[in-house]
Amino acid sequence: MIITIKEYKMTEQEKATNYDTMKHIGRVHKLLNFFIVELLRCAEQHDQSKLVEPEVAAFTSYTALLASMTYGSKEYHDVKNGPLGRAIEHHYAHNRHHPEHFKDGVNDMTLVDLVEMLCDWKASSERHHDGNIRKSIEINADRFNISPQLVRILENTLEVIP
Repeated sequence: MIITIKEYKMTEQEKATNYDTMKHIGRVHKLLNFFIVELLRCAEQHDQSKLVEPEVAAFTSYTALLASMTYGSKEYHDVKNGPLGRAIEHHYAHNRHHPEHFKDGVNDMTLVDLVEMLCDWKASSERHHDGNIRKSIEINADRFNISPQLVRILENTLEVIP
């Protein structure tokens, strides 16, 4: 059982002795808050480029069709790389939660980028008639050369998100 500082009354000597620990706790608090703020920024800005040209018209025309296809299939890629090509290129260029945004893909991403990417993949899989986030991770692990260790971390993370 974890006892919080509110439940345990420290003596003055304990407070003095544990000053470095308290400083550490405060620093971790600030760093975690940094991630929280960054993730909130990602949430606010996610896929905003889809609401302007050249993306808005293309995604308006093809999103329903893509949702009816199996992610990763030949027909899916034919539409994505064909009529949606210019819009997709624009989208990747303006959204860093896509591995395609970077020269070295996932290897150039930050942890914040990866969290947004996983959330995006999960939400996207929910839009497909036969979507499966675990299958999407498997397909994308091969597509982006994602290490088995990171694949496992992404899969573990699925256990703690709704």
